[in-house]
Amino acid sequence: MTSNNDLTFITSGSFGEGLEMRGSDLDIMCVNKIFKVYENITTDNKSIVMYLLMETDDVKAGFTQLLVKQMGPEFLCQFCEELNGKHYFSSTLYKHELLRKANNECVLHGPCLSDKKGTSDYAMCIHRTTWIPQASQWITRSNNSWPSYKVKQSIIKHGVLFVPVGVKGSPKEDIEWRISFSVGEKLLINTFTHTKLICYALLKILLKDVIATESECEDLLCSYFLKTIIFWISEELPQSIWKPENLIPCFMRCLRRLIYSVDYSICLHYFIPENNMFENKIEGHARKILLDKLYKLHSYGWRCLFFSDQLSDFQVSMWMNPIEPHTLHTIEFAKIVNSKLLYLAFNVFYAFEDYTYLYQRGIDQTVSCHQSALKYLNTYVLSVLCGQYAQYVQLNSSRNSNKHQYKQYKSCLCTLLHNIYHDSVSGWLMLASFFYKVKQYSNALHIIAYSISKCTPEKICRFMDMSGSHYRFSDLQLSKKTSIVQLWKIMLIDNLTFARNSGLIPIELQMEVEHKEYRISSIVYAYFLKILCHYHLNNVRQCQDCLQTLQIIIDESYCMESDIMFQSESYKILGIALQLLGDSEHGESAQQAFMQSVELDPDQR
Repeated sequence: MTSNNDLTFITSGSFGEGLEMRGSDLDIMCVNKIFKVYENITTDNKSIVMYLLMETDDVKAGFTQLLVKQMGPEFLCQFCEELNGKHYFSSTLYKHELLRKANNECVLHGPCLSDKKGTSDYAMCIHRTTWIPQASQWITRSNNSWPSYKVKQSIIKHGVLFVPVGVKGSPKEDIEWRISFSVGEKLLINTFTHTKLICYALLKILLKDVIATESECEDLLCSYFLKTIIFWISEELPQSIWKPENLIPCFMRCLRRLIYSVDYSICLHYFIPENNMFENKIEGHARKILLDKLYKLHSYGWRCLFFSDQLSDFQVSMWMNPIEPHTLHTIEFAKIVNSKLLYLAFNVFYAFEDYTYLYQRGIDQTVSCHQSALKYLNTYVLSVLCGQYAQYVQLNSSRNSNKHQYKQYKSCLCTLLHNIYHDSVSGWLMLASFFYKVKQYSNALHIIAYSISKCTPEKICRFMDMSGSHYRFSDLQLSKKTSIVQLWKIMLIDNLTFARNSGLIPIELQMEVEHKEYRISSIVYAYFLKILCHYHLNNVRQCQDCLQTLQIIIDESYCMESDIMFQSESYKILGIALQLLGDSEHGESAQQAFMQSVELDPDQR
């Protein structure tokens, strides 16, 4: 996803596989580059912070211990445990140190740090760049056409990851690490035919909506087992079987294999078959209840899917109200705009601060791309990048000469002119923010007026409930064969995102970016910035008019995201504006606005 000198962020789970399932969270694997894992070491390499050796003797298949062969700086010793005269890298100590650094904003969830709202999981991993002997048989095992030689080589070239979690109940659980093939599994899923991907999605829906609703079955199965089953079947069957006309037989074959696995308590890991993932897990009374439920579902054939409310609703709506093709595309557009997983993924993207490399790479990819669909997508990403990159340009520094400051000014302005292609408003407002920072208040007001003119009722904000007029307008645009990215440029009023320590945020909001990025509703920021400009121009009447309009916008949630965080920030902005105007009446109103902000979001710092 993104990478810097210390960390690489890799999307995982459903979102990383290209599926957005109801109730899914965002899974991200954070690969720590300061540790290196080897099978054996022949020479010392002082450039590597800490050497770690795999030690798999007397460890369950699929897991390993990491023996510390070359100790790094003293602060890394806190992660080590001594056993039989040897030092091992402790998965438990490592997780707890990460939890401590998270300042009580996360909780431990298996090998992951999860935010308290349960929207995202971060697993801190260690990378081994070479393939491991435990999975060597996989390289030559399949003589079928799947996976192809090229895909296998890509998976082998990447190596494996180590996730900080041991075998539950093991006496050495604290120093054990699970071997993860997450990246290899993503590469395999990228080879799935559409039919195979649908089978996988349907199994996941059946598990979440039907099977796991029984309290006894809730924690017995997980999506990883379903994925493993499809991998094995894919290896056994010719690729020609996975065609649209065979969707039902393929799905039923997968369901029968799941029943077989539960019946015999066996689900072999795809890369390391010696690891039976059902061992000591699917057993006893809970296994019997699960098996009965699976057999009952199987008795309904493919119609068992309609026990899921997602699919039963779809069936009824298709019969009662035939869906026009444009409406179907509009619904998909609404899903993308309101995708919480996509939004969370961009949060990680925004948190990455080395924009110079990404910015240059974005330009290269956009220029060299010949496919129009990818060109639009690259333009979108480059537009977002420009908005972030420009925020790190030093505009006012006493150490710089006038000539250098002018060069920085031109560079920032040029970059921001490329920041207007990812939605209809926020890029223009970042440009207005730039003019405010360089005290060109009249220029800022012209751009703010243009931005506000684009905030019309038919436009869409993230996470808002779409009305009939929104669907009709997007239908009209889609009928012109407009791409999703082009449609965002026309229809979407995205929130404004200021990077950590942004150089473009007004000084009145500087506190908000001291420790993290800051997001604010575009329409709210537009009127707030307008108030600031008029304030500096001593336009008292205009300040009062803008303030009244801002209050109405916030009270009526006009062109605003429905997310509580944005509503809370809006009242905070209103409070700052009221406080700025200074008299006792405004002071009381400011206090009320701040209290309303805290009431909406009590957890804010």
